[in-house]
Amino acid sequence: MIVHAILKNVPMSPQKVREVVRQIQGLPALHAQAVLAVVPRKSARFVAKTLQSAIANAENNNKAKPETLIVKEAVAGTAMRIKRFTPKARGSAGPIIKRRSHIKITLSDE
Repeated sequence: MIVHAILKNVPMSPQKVREVVRQIQGLPALHAQAVLAVVPRKSARFVAKTLQSAIANAENNNKAKPETLIVKEAVAGTAMRIKRFTPKARGSAGPIIKRRSHIKITLSDE
């Protein structure tokens, strides 16, 4: 049985989220929650929220026990970028790109 949870348009660059997501791949779901609780990064809160949602999906939809679940796949992909401009010297403009990301976590009981 495979269960997914996706958190879309997280206001953080995918590069920052990937550092945390790589730490939990292949771990048991409850152990991954414990790891995320002590990681001192803002992105760890978003990943923990997505993991909690995936565990709840498995419990409610498939009657699975959280002790048997393993993080099969955890991915942070790029989302929509917001483009802004800031004034620069001599009347020109400099671009500011505010990146966003999608977090997808897949749990399995195999």
